[in-house]
Amino acid sequence: MNRQAQSAVLFLLGAALLHAGLTDLYLRYVKAGLRPMLLASGAVLIAAALATAWYEWRRGRVDHPDDDHGHAHREPRVSWLLVLPLFALILVAPPALGSYSAMHTGTALQQSYGYPALPAAGRTLRLSLADYASRAVYDHGRSLRGRQIRITGFVALDRSGAPYLVRMALNCCAADAQPVKIGLTGRIPPVLQPDTWLEVTGTYTPRQTKDPVNHGPIPFLKVTRAAPVHAPHDPYDETWNT
Repeated sequence: MNRQAQSAVLFLLGAALLHAGLTDLYLRYVKAGLRPMLLASGAVLIAAALATAWYEWRRGRVDHPDDDHGHAHREPRVSWLLVLPLFALILVAPPALGSYSAMHTGTALQQSYGYPALPAAGRTLRLSLADYASRAVYDHGRSLRGRQIRITGFVALDRSGAPYLVRMALNCCAADAQPVKIGLTGRIPPVLQPDTWLEVTGTYTPRQTKDPVNHGPIPFLKVTRAAPVHAPHDPYDETWNT
């Protein structure tokens, strides 16, 4: 791989990063807050590729008597393998992590440093799954009692067929995604398919169980209504307090 080929690979990689950052594709890899850094990285790679190509073009117009027979040194052909991750980024968009990953990974629920006041009572309260789970376990449901609560997540079933509502929480990227789970009780739909997204309305219940993977706490929600919904724009975008 000569310098011209290297600059072409750099340009394509930078263009792929810009394409991912300007569309929803990047959400399959990193959390939404990293979008500016992803776009900046793509721009830097494209600038480096153009600078390399310009330098090689200028160099080609000048004689180099010190070079052996005027031939430039080339990199080993195995370096072309670096192109494979680029093709994977362009051609293959991995699906968001789902029920299989969730049920083989222990809950990542952590206690928050504080719980902001919730809107006044009298209307259905929409909460992120992680916020509900944290308040139910570590705040003992004090701010949840007597409220109609609405949560969105995907379905996961354990070995016994018991249903859970799950969202995957990200620290940085999909590689470190971990699930936060809540158990479902009450008026549960008779047929549930893993990875189906549900919007669940219900009320707080003090019932809890232990995650069989890491023995972390899993709270429950008493369901009064459940309806299938489309997967959200960002399946990992979740209010996450640590």
